[in-house]
Amino acid sequence: MCGIVGYIGAREAYPIIINGLRRLEYRGYDSAGIVLNYPGSNELIKTKGKVADLEEKSKGKQLNANIGIGHTRWATHGEPNDVNSHPHLSNDGRIMLVHNGIIENYEPLKIQLKEYGFTFESETDSEVLANLIQYFKSKENLSLTEAVRYALNEVVGAYAIAVMDNESSDEIVVARLGSPLAIGLGEDEFFIASDASPFVEFTKDAIYLEDGEMATITRGEEVIVRKIEGNEIVSPAIQELQIGLEQIEKGGYEHFMLKEINEQPKSILDTMRGRLLPEEGLIRMAGIWDHKEKFYNAKRIIIVACGTSWHAGLVGEYLIEEFARIPVEVEYASEFRYRNPIINKDDVVIAISQSGETADTLAALKLAKDKGAFIYGICNVVGSSIARLTDAGSFTHAGPEIGVASTKAFTAQLTVLTLIALKLGNHNGNLTTERYRSLCYELMNIPQLVEKALESNDIIKEIAAKYKDSENALYLGRGYNFPTALEGALKLKEISYIHAEGYPAAEMKHGPIALIDENMPVIVIAPKKGHYDKVVSNIQEIKSRKGKIIAVVTEGDVQVRDLADYVIEIPDCSEEFSPILATIPLQLLSYHIAVMRGANVDQPRNLAKSVTVE
Repeated sequence: MCGIVGYIGAREAYPIIINGLRRLEYRGYDSAGIVLNYPGSNELIKTKGKVADLEEKSKGKQLNANIGIGHTRWATHGEPNDVNSHPHLSNDGRIMLVHNGIIENYEPLKIQLKEYGFTFESETDSEVLANLIQYFKSKENLSLTEAVRYALNEVVGAYAIAVMDNESSDEIVVARLGSPLAIGLGEDEFFIASDASPFVEFTKDAIYLEDGEMATITRGEEVIVRKIEGNEIVSPAIQELQIGLEQIEKGGYEHFMLKEINEQPKSILDTMRGRLLPEEGLIRMAGIWDHKEKFYNAKRIIIVACGTSWHAGLVGEYLIEEFARIPVEVEYASEFRYRNPIINKDDVVIAISQSGETADTLAALKLAKDKGAFIYGICNVVGSSIARLTDAGSFTHAGPEIGVASTKAFTAQLTVLTLIALKLGNHNGNLTTERYRSLCYELMNIPQLVEKALESNDIIKEIAAKYKDSENALYLGRGYNFPTALEGALKLKEISYIHAEGYPAAEMKHGPIALIDENMPVIVIAPKKGHYDKVVSNIQEIKSRKGKIIAVVTEGDVQVRDLADYVIEIPDCSEEFSPILATIPLQLLSYHIAVMRGANVDQPRNLAKSVTVE
């Protein structure tokens, strides 16, 4: 949820950390702070608000240290204010700490520390950890590394931390359990961040700490990685970064979200590239092929995910059951892990997560792994926790997604799920060779059709202007496009703060129809292929109650056009691929409404991009 940045080297740390915090602000933007470590002293600046507010507060100060840590916060414990902002200092002012995660047992630790004479300024769990490190360091006369290790062995919860000590301006200690942390390796300099985006222009080499590991980063020395429990020194893998600076800039667009919506023809193509070879009749997916017996012999596939990824999983259920005839269940990861689920050794569990760090999804995977199930990951971030935990998996190759509301990651996830379903259906004999090849050719053409769907931007802006002041909205779809309706409603409420709900169209008359009046916009996804006649009947029910109908229809549609107040056309395609195309206008509609309402579309209130806490 929160973003951590740190630097140690020969350059001035402040501009590197501030720029890194700007890039990580999608992870949290309630407050921000930085502390620079000078020999025997420190300079701490923190504030409620965004990184821009931190920059304003820093003006006029001498900030020339070459070691420091920074933080941008998504509040968990304690309201967003100056005092609860990170970094936190220990009582003696020597220990400086930034933290992403939750310390679940902070209250008993806090009570114990108070008995030892410690006092607390903030309401946060993180300040408790800073004082606990001070306690062990002073009581046992330990090095900073050992004091951090001792303290973390007393902690229950999730964390990524970076810690400095006034006694040394040449050292940062970092650790992780459940929250991501990367170390960038430069020439006689080191970078620390929650992901690689803050240091991508400085180095292509990074260490991703594993769960339960910590690292001591000392100026001019090798990074030493060890186990938090047991103190065993380990040899970390150095990974080459796969992202470039141009991928994390806006590229001339007003917002990251708009850029990422328009990148979807490329991101879908990149996700298929090297995997879909229709002329050869091949789908190359090593993660599936190397473990094909696990899939073919699976009594069921369980998909676990949260939010937008859960909606992708619902479409995946339709696809896999249609093409491969393997039973699929889709679970909210947050519920799955707590309801004592029945998991068998012949189950396949697929986890979907853009970041690969979603806490609930990770916990669900660990539960499934402990039960002996085969686990498969679909995520967008190389080196992420889910990518490392799973038995096999597929990267979506959507590129960095900075906007908090997911767009291109969703359609890339749908693309991967489609490839999996087609591959399984082809090899287990459920799909005929003719139908399989036909679907492969059509899928290869989807990026061009998405490009065409984006051409509806102008009419969508007109519709947005008409309905931007609505207080509620309904989204309806049937079959493959019921999940599309859910995703469209989620996008609208995420970034515009309009209350919106998605329903199967036939369920409207089982309750939601009571809400429909002349002020209620109803967005109906009604492509020609699928349950078209049934959806037309649902539209007539809405119209007879004076509801305002915005219909997403197949290009050239006449019947729905005569009934709807507005129509948005998408290119014709098979029903199975229609969610990819139908979601494009829904993303644009949410975007334009939010912009017209003055909302921050890239950083919606109360949200963070990577949900690394429960």
